Order: sequence, then C-alpha cells, then structure tokens
Amino acid sequence: MSRRRFTARAVAVLAALPLTCAMAAPFSSERITVRTEGTGPDVVLIPGLNSSPRVWASTVKKLPGYRYHLVQVSGFAGQPAAGNKEGTVAAPVADEIARYIEAAELKQPAVIGHSMGGTIGMMLASRHPTRLSRLMVVDMFPFLGTFFAGPGASPSQVEAVADRIGAGMRAATPEQRAKSTNDTIAGMIDTEAMRPVAIKDSTTSDPDVSGRAYRELIVTNLIPELSRISVPVTVLYVQPKTVPLAPAQFDGVYKGAYAPVKQLTLKRIPDSAHFIMWDQPQRFQSEVASFLSPR
Repeated sequence: MSRRRFTARAVAVLAALPLTCAMAAPFSSERITVRTEGTGPDVVLIPGLNSSPRVWASTVKKLPGYRYHLVQVSGFAGQPAAGNKEGTVAAPVADEIARYIEAAELKQPAVIGHSMGGTIGMMLASRHPTRLSRLMVVDMFPFLGTFFAGPGASPSQVEAVADRIGAGMRAATPEQRAKSTNDTIAGMIDTEAMRPVAIKDSTTSDPDVSGRAYRELIVTNLIPELSRISVPVTVLYVQPKTVPLAPAQFDGVYKGAYAPVKQLTLKRIPDSAHFIMWDQPQRFQSEVASFLSPR
C-alpha cells in the first residue's frame, strides 16, 4: 500500500470513530493541580495543610519504579486560591481527586496522605471506595475535635473551639502570624534543616484558605465513616511531645478511633515529630515501600 493510500485510509478510520474515543482533554481543576513523576504502578500523594509536594521529594527519589501523582491544593504554598477561595476545602478536594483518578483512567492507585492529606485520603476511601486500592494515612487522627475540645465534647462545643481559633487566626497581624508559623513548625519538624521548606510553604499560603481548612479539620468527625472503607489502611503516627500520656495509652486512643476500619495496620513511629518523612526518612521510606509492595 502506498504511503498516500495508507494515510488516507488512516484519516478515514479516525474520522469514523465516535467522539468519546478521542484523546481525553488534560485534567483541569480550580481546586487542585497534579503533576506526575516516574513510571510504574500509580501512587497518589496528597500533602497537608499549607504544604506542597516538596514534602514527598526524598521519598519519590528513594523509591523509583512508580508513577507518582503529586497533588497541590489551591491556596497552599503559593498556588492561587482559585476554587478554594470560599467554603470548605478538604471535602471538595477529595471529590476532585476522585474525579482526577477517573479522568486520568488510573486503575485503583495507592493513595498516601500526610496530615490534612490523610483526612482527604480517608474521605476519598469512604466516599469513593472504588477509586483506590489502599490508603496510607501519615500522622492524622480521624477527629481532631477530640484533641482540641476534649473527649466527649459535643459538636457545638467543638465548633465553638474551632470558631475561636479561626477568629484568632484572622485577627493576627503579619508579625504575629510569622511568629506563630515559626513556632508551630518548630514543634512539627525536629530536623532543623527542613524547617525553612515548611516555613516557606506556609508563609506563601493564602491565610483565608488556611483558616477555613483548619476549622474544617477540627470539626470534621470521620470516625462514623471509617466502617465504609473497604481497602487496606495503614496509619503511621507519632506521639506529640506535648501529649502527657504513656505510649500505651496513646496507642489505645488511636486504636479506638480507627477501630471501625476493617483492614487496619497501625504503627507508631518513635523519635519523630509530625513530618515523619523528614524526621525519620529511612524508616518512612521503608514503611512506604512495604505499603506499596504487591499484595
């Protein structure tokens, strides 16, 4: 067949295909952006409040052989607020990640979320259970209201605490906000060399988006939804230095909260603050490698 006849035939065949078979348009969202890195089985990585995909850089580098989908939430770490400029943040972002997984035709990827990213991961697993194959939650409790308002606090009491915190955040001067950021991150990251990365991401985040997302995290109780999660869940967590409980007691708090999850692995990581991937990188990478290994 001559090249001209072959080309003409190919054009005719393509023209006859239904429009739904055409190449999908690039994913577009006002709430998140996603970039990919590497090749292999798909893994979705979700950073936390005021964070960026930079938290995953060392992990991605040390664990090749996967196609990582690095999520950036609009309003955090210098990305314009766009669709997150009002209302809640975590819940609609979870829905957008589910839409991304469908649009990108990912076949039930593994999902790893740190902090607020862990909350988003739990929302994804409970509300869109067919979208993922497994979930890792990195240092996130399913109901922060327990810590902020105390065990047994009513929803209205939790909301009152969240509202007071939100009002304080909104009223803070730039100088007060900068000091609060430095103090908070010093308590969340033991590895001093990594603190400037988190500080930059936090100080370039939209304060309004941050405040609304923080309030949402405090008042959202995901414990009643955990029984709807059908995929295996691994939870890595640390005991903050400010929590005056014996390790066994603290472990019990986590076990009780996550008890509704059907397939659960809980692991407390010692000698680490909130950013486990920076404070205990080798241990963290080992845990992620085990989590991602074929089952």
